This record gives sequence, structure tokens and C-alpha cells, in this order.
Amino acid sequence: MDNRALILMNLGSPDSTEVKDVKKYLDEFLMDERVIDSPYLLRAMLVKGIIVPFRSPKSAEAYKKIWTKEGSPLIVLTKQLQKTLQSKLTMPVEIAMRYGNPTITHAYEQVLKQNPQVKEVILLPLYPHYAMSSYETAVEDAKLVHSKNKYPFSLRIIEPYYNEPNYINALAASIEPYLKEYDHLLFSYHGVPERHIHKGDVTGNHCLKVADCCNVNSDAHKFCYRHQCYTTTRLVAEKLGLAKDKFSQSFQSRLGRAEWLKPYTAARLAELPTEGKKKILVVCPAFVSDCLETLEEIAQEGKHTFKEAGGESFTMIPCLNVHPLWVETILKWVG
Repeated sequence: MDNRALILMNLGSPDSTEVKDVKKYLDEFLMDERVIDSPYLLRAMLVKGIIVPFRSPKSAEAYKKIWTKEGSPLIVLTKQLQKTLQSKLTMPVEIAMRYGNPTITHAYEQVLKQNPQVKEVILLPLYPHYAMSSYETAVEDAKLVHSKNKYPFSLRIIEPYYNEPNYINALAASIEPYLKEYDHLLFSYHGVPERHIHKGDVTGNHCLKVADCCNVNSDAHKFCYRHQCYTTTRLVAEKLGLAKDKFSQSFQSRLGRAEWLKPYTAARLAELPTEGKKKILVVCPAFVSDCLETLEEIAQEGKHTFKEAGGESFTMIPCLNVHPLWVETILKWVG
């Protein structure tokens, strides 16, 4: 057996659509200091006293709209990717979730159970772009548990792959079949607060401060989610040969009253029909597995917003999920 192992790490999901399970999940998720980056006491007051009690019933209803017989779509699809990769690899392939189950500890233990002689664990965060509230928190959690438990194997982490050619090819290939009759393709990425972009700016004076900052070379780009999202959009559009007026980019899933990255997806979906773009496609490259944010927020709520504004045709392009080129891409990275 190959003395390596692969762990696929995704965001996570509640164990069920019951309000108690959604509360537990949201509490773990929103109490993460890299998600809501307020001081602990203020964060606890906001999360435990306001957000979770009021948001949990609504979130539970949203999860019910997309839940399958097998469970959470995100978990189910991540398991499908695991199974597909396992059929092509001799090393153990496990999954872990940043929040909820299975945990990274469980994944490490399963690896050792399958191969006590494992020398290296390859961690693939299922986030193409670097953000403190997604890629960074997943990686830091995996590193902390690895160090704390003194596991005998080394940890190799796949870096953000927002501009990696094989990933771009896979993403473009997943979009291409839908480009037959449409007015506009909207790239909708998960949003983050603008302050996260400022915090991630290692130069301290570039992000959202320099004119056209995402297109001006800077060391800040290595950790800039906004730059990386625009880069993915540009590379995919170039690969597909899209005219500039046939696509645009926006950010979804805003939480709270702070300024988040703009333009907001919900606003753009309401505006597009008024611009004569009545037949649209939406793709969500920040996610590699379909989940609440794609299946409910975009495919259901987003479609409703667009149609109410006068739109005629709305198609959400599925995430990469288990697309053959995505599977091949991961196999190339593993080596």
C-alpha cells in the first residue's frame, strides 16, 4: 500500500434539518474567530444571543428544501468524490469537515486505522481561493489537531488552486455545455466582509486602497480572496472565449450590516433583466461541491429574484462535484 493518504476537507453541514442540530452547527461555525472576527465576548453575545437563536429556524427550513434521502448534499457529494478517488488510488482517502461531522480528528484516526504505517497525509481543502473564513480556518484547524495529537505522519497541504491550469480547465469544461443560448453568465462567489480583505493584506496598503488593486501586481495577492476570485473568472472566460459583455462577477451570502465585497449577487439578479439580459446562467466557483449556498440560495432564491424582476430563463450550473476532469485534476496533484 502507498504509505500516503489523502484527506478532502470541506465546510460541513448540520447532522440533520432539526433546529437543535442546525443551532449546534451554526454555533460552531459562527463562533470561529476567522468567520466572525470580533473579540470573543462580543462574538459570543452576537452569535449565541442574537444570530443563532433567530437564524436557526430559518436555516433549518432552508436545509429542508435541499436535503436528500442520503442526507446533506454537501456531505453526500464529498463522499461521492471520496469514493471515486478511492477507486483510482491505492492510498486511503478520507473526508473531514471544518464544522460538524466527520471531524479532522476522525479523518486522521481513520487513516491510521487503514494504514498504521502511513508517512504522509495530503490535505486538500475543497476551497479554490484563499480566505481567512474558509481555506485558512480549515488549514489551521487541521494543523492544530495534527500538532496537538502528535500524529506520526507529516502533513502536506495543497495550496489554493484558483489559477491552477488543470482546475481552470475542469471548471471551464463544466460550464461549456451550457453555453448554447444565453444572454449572460454570472460568476457568483461567496462574499466576505471588506475588513477581511484588509486584514489579509500583508503589505498593509494595497487591497481596496490602490486603484484597480486586483489587477496591479502585489504580494498581497497571495492572500487576497477578491483578487483570486477575479483571476478565476478571467482565466475561465479566456478559456471559453467569452466576450466581455457576456459575463460578470458578483458576491453572495452577505451576513450582517458590515460592508461586504460588491456587487451583491441578489442585487445583480434583480438588475440583469432590466439590462436586457433575460436568459442567464449562474456558476459558483467558490464551491466545488453543491451545498446550501448553491442549491437553495442561488438555484431557488436567486431564481425567484431574477424571475420576479422580469427574467425569463435561469440556469444554475452545477459545481464540479465529481466531474471527470476535476477527479483527474486531483489525481495529478496527488501524484
